[in-house]
Amino acid sequence: MSMLAFRHAGEADVDAIVVLVEASYRGDASRAGWTTEADLLDGMRIDAQRVREDLERDGSLVLLGERDSQMLSCANICIEDGAGYFGMFSVLPGLQGGGIGKQMLAEAERIARDDWQLPVMRMTVIDVRDELIAFYQRRGYHRTGIHKPFPYGDARFGIPKRNDLRFEVLEKELRHD
Repeated sequence: MSMLAFRHAGEADVDAIVVLVEASYRGDASRAGWTTEADLLDGMRIDAQRVREDLERDGSLVLLGERDSQMLSCANICIEDGAGYFGMFSVLPGLQGGGIGKQMLAEAERIARDDWQLPVMRMTVIDVRDELIAFYQRRGYHRTGIHKPFPYGDARFGIPKRNDLRFEVLEKELRHD
């Protein structure tokens, strides 16, 4: 496994980020990877406006993971309620399971811990996604038991195929050695 090169996204990357996120989570193309939400949700996962908002918001950045100048992964990292928040995490479906996600998550945690001096990284995951939750648990995250409602009726988050979706907050203490 070769190492990724990391950089912060800019306006010129917005369209490519939207394509990557959509490919990772929606439609038949996403089924090539194990992070697909195609059985849970239809519709869009993200749009260019939401990516721009993540780029422009104070205490927020979009991290890109590249190899040979090709974008393979992205994630939004931001400061939320005194903790790091990790979201919009995407890896090209055909490359999932090859270590790219582990490298991205480690770099996001490094930024939150070392650059921003935050004690904790949090994320929300749809709580029926057991395989995905297990991936994060293997990386030191724990289920908090804190649930947040899925935004039914807001097509910006997708069109649910089930009526029992909700998010659970996962959390990991960031060690300052």
